[in-house]
Amino acid sequence: MAGHCKWKTIKAKRLSGEAVSPEYAAMVEEARLGQELGAAVYRRRVELGLSQAELAERSGMTQPQVSRLEGGAHMPTIPLMVRLAAALEIDVVTSPRQ
Repeated sequence: MAGHCKWKTIKAKRLSGEAVSPEYAAMVEEARLGQELGAAVYRRRVELGLSQAELAERSGMTQPQVSRLEGGAHMPTIPLMVRLAAALEIDVVTSPRQ
């Protein structure tokens, strides 16, 4: 699978100080962001007392899609982010990087 990398490989490269390509670093960052977003969706869904199926219905997704999103395996499009925000009763905002 093109672009696939194992977390053990990432850890080994980081520990050894081995240089990584910009493409590899971008894949790692995207995976980190996916995990962070998934955890945030999960926390808010639980706060609202919703099941994955209920969130799926509210946002126009399927339950397996919600599961993949919460697991960090799916990066949503902007239109899906807007639907998720509405379903989770939150706003989508942007702010300067820290």
